[in-house]
This record gives sequence, structure tokens and C-alpha cells, in this order.
Amino acid sequence: MADSWKLTAFAGRETIRAALVAQEDAADWDPEVVVTGFELAEDRPDEWRLDAYFPRKPSRADKAAVAALFEDGAPELTVEKLPDEDWLTLSQQDVDPIRAGRFYVHTPEHPSSDELGAINFAIPAGRAFGTGQHATTAGCLAMLETMKRRGVVVRNFADIGTGTGLLAFAALALWPRALGTASDIDPVCGEVVLANARANGIALGSRAGALTITIADGMADPLLTARGPYDLLIANILAGPLVDLAEDFSDAVEPGGSLVLAGLLETQESAVRRAYVRAGFRLAARTVRGDWSILWLRRRPQSPKRANNSR
Repeated sequence: MADSWKLTAFAGRETIRAALVAQEDAADWDPEVVVTGFELAEDRPDEWRLDAYFPRKPSRADKAAVAALFEDGAPELTVEKLPDEDWLTLSQQDVDPIRAGRFYVHTPEHPSSDELGAINFAIPAGRAFGTGQHATTAGCLAMLETMKRRGVVVRNFADIGTGTGLLAFAALALWPRALGTASDIDPVCGEVVLANARANGIALGSRAGALTITIADGMADPLLTARGPYDLLIANILAGPLVDLAEDFSDAVEPGGSLVLAGLLETQESAVRRAYVRAGFRLAARTVRGDWSILWLRRRPQSPKRANNSR
């Protein structure tokens, strides 16, 4: 396994949040370098930490790239060589189970919940994102259950940027007769979702009530096109790609269909919502978890774009 290294900076909440936005907006950012930011403790909400993970020892240029994310000058950056294990696995192996609505998500080291009505998923720490501990994933789980309670019927859904497959599994638990599709740009996720599906008793295949997995960049995939249009799309990715995909998602969601978006900071919400209003969606509900927004949008019966083209 290649060496893994980490650069760490400590700063205030707004400083770290601004650095996360700057990293997302950086067109030339190395995709192998993963940046995360979080508060140090619940009782210290204004004290944050930024970690940048590298598959190599950070060079002077790497350090300068991280420092450049801080508009008013970077705080001190510390460099740490990680143990010879996958850094994502290490960061998640001791996490506590989380509850999001009826969903109870835990690593295999923890027992399932025996609470009446709980929907259990065992998601091991591994090489894909989406174990439920991040506020965006937990927020999506809660939003999906809200949609179910409000009477939304889903017959055909896709989870774009599926990671571990957790949100696709949750959609099938809520709508067990639905046709399910999970996609991700990372080939590693295909193996991860397959293993997690088998471990959680998720049916695989192309029939109703089962999940099909594909590796795709956004919606540019023949299988995603062939299985659409969808009455539910889920996309827990990043604000920049969400804006870029607005028109593609509009083409893929049937009129009246639902779209659940996450992975955007609350400060990025207005830009994302503007893009989706232009693409023919309206806001059905929103929640905020920590600094992250989770949006439920509905596609209007006829988007403005289609109305103009029909004249």
C-alpha cells in the first residue's frame, strides 16, 4: 500500500468553511487529495480542524496548495505520516452508531439495534464514503424517511455518487418494490457496494425490488439513461458538481419527481437552489445539519426550458 500522509490546520469555523469552499472551487485541485473539515467538539462549535489527506509525502507545492485555500493567510500546517493502513478505514473504524429517523447505521463491530421499527444497516469502514456518520449522509436518510411519511411513492430511483451504497439501501428499505440503480465515478465503489449489499441482504439485479450498480461520471452512462426517467434521484456529492448537473438531473427526473441533494454547505445553498430553479425544480423541504444543507426538490410539470422549446 502506498504511503499516506496528512496535513492538518486548526482555525475558526468560518475560516475552515471558507477553505473548504475554496478547495471545491479550485479547478486544478488534485483529485487524489481529499480535504475534510469539522468541529473539534460539540461544546466547542467555533473551533474547527482541516485535514488534507495525501497518497504521498506532501511536497512544498502540496503545502502551498493547502495554504492557498486560506484567503487571509494559512494557520500553521502540521504534517503527519499515517500508519500503513487505509486512512479512511482508520478514521471510521471506531465511530459510534448513528440514528437517523428509523435508520440505525453501525459498523460490524457494533451490534444492531433491537428497538421496534429500527432499520439496521451494517456498513464497515472502508475505501468509499458514506457510512452514515457524516451529517450529509445522516441528513439524507432522515429526508428520505420524511418523504415516505408524506406519502411519496417511488417506483424507480437512482443514487448518484453512491459511495458505500447506504442511501440506495435506505431507499429500497422504504420503497421495497422500487427499481433501484446506484452509480459512482470511483471504480472502487462498485466492489464496496456489492459487498455491503450482500452483507445487508440487499437484492441485486435489474428487477423491481433489487439494485443495479454502475460506474459512471454523473449521468453520462447508457444504463442510467436506459433505466430513466426516475421519480427519485439522490445525489450526496459536492456543491460544484451539483450545479453542473442541474440540467442533466432535470432531464432524468420525471415531472413531479423528487430530487434529494446534499454535500453542500449552507453557505453554498443559494447558488445550488438557483441552478435548480432554472432547471425546473421547486423546493419541497430543506433541513440543516451542522453546516450542511439537505434539499428535497420536486420537478415542475414542465420546466421553463421545455416550455420555451415547445413554442
